[in-house]
Amino acid sequence: MRLVDGIRAIAFDLDGTLVDSAPDLAAAANAMLATLGYASLPERRIALAIGDGVERLVAAVLAESEGHEPKPAALATATEVFRRHYAERLFDRSRVYPGVVDGLRTLAGRGLGLCCVTNKASAFAEPLLEAAGLARFFAFACCADRAEQRKPAPDLLLAACERLDARPGELLYVGDSRTDIATARAARCRVAVVDYGYNRGQPLADASPDWIVGSIADIAELPAAMPVSNGAL
Repeated sequence: MRLVDGIRAIAFDLDGTLVDSAPDLAAAANAMLATLGYASLPERRIALAIGDGVERLVAAVLAESEGHEPKPAALATATEVFRRHYAERLFDRSRVYPGVVDGLRTLAGRGLGLCCVTNKASAFAEPLLEAAGLARFFAFACCADRAEQRKPAPDLLLAACERLDARPGELLYVGDSRTDIATARAARCRVAVVDYGYNRGQPLADASPDWIVGSIADIAELPAAMPVSNGAL
């Protein structure tokens, strides 16, 4: 078994793919709600808002707690409060998913270029990767520090291709959601998704990823002959 022919580089989503960050994101969100006098929410409800950036997570949490969309001034205040709380607990209760370290170690050992491509801001993504012990595997992290960069826009993946000196068809993107699949398609990269994470209950096979895997460790075993539509290990 060997990695798919033609793949020279791999980019990985962060939240829900490499790290189960929902516990700390939920704790920061509820700390923000408490600071501002709003009702707290169950972690499972907050997890549904993960993946689209801080502002959208905060907006969704406020709307869920209050029952209506927040006004711009309230959203701006809440976002700053959330950022402060989250920066204090990036990797308190979060955990690296099983198979991630072994998978990344194997792929790095094969000489593949590896990076992280995430909608998380660099102020959070880079220290989280360090705290989780994963930064050592990646050449860099491409983070959505501006709203227009956020997935499903292809900008971050295309930037990763350029920095890794790989054509889009030579880069495999690994994520956990339909957004990740759409991003890879927009960038003309191949895409594999894990069958865990924060896909919000949406069937991933319906979005036609190239592969669905049960672990990052499985990425190293993608065979060259595997069908390139709705594959599964």
